[in-house]
Amino acid sequence: MKNVIYCLLLAMVFTACKKNELGGKSTIRGKIAHHSKAIANATVYIKFGTQDSPGTDVSKYDAKVTADISGNYEFPGVYKGEYYLYAVGEDFAVPPPYQVVGGIPTRVRYNETVVLDIPVTEGD
Repeated sequence: MKNVIYCLLLAMVFTACKKNELGGKSTIRGKIAHHSKAIANATVYIKFGTQDSPGTDVSKYDAKVTADISGNYEFPGVYKGEYYLYAVGEDFAVPPPYQVVGGIPTRVRYNETVVLDIPVTEGD
């Protein structure tokens, strides 16, 4: 009987933690900017469960959103935990290929809205 209870508790622990998907009660939002210039239509990628950058390979990120014309982005429904955000956009005021990138870590508490502006610079 002890083993059955232990297995049920263990199963509840693993199914109750949903940190690797969206659907929580918190929000991360902010603006993408190169210096003070908003970067319209930038893509913002999010990696769940870490504050370390997974790098520039966007296939290593868990979800993405597109910023609006004013550079504003939002990830609604995140869970309490750690995240790394990485933004990629275009600024035609910089030399070709016009790409600007940047990343930033954050922590989110339960039912919290985190305002996190992501500064971007010319890629290397």
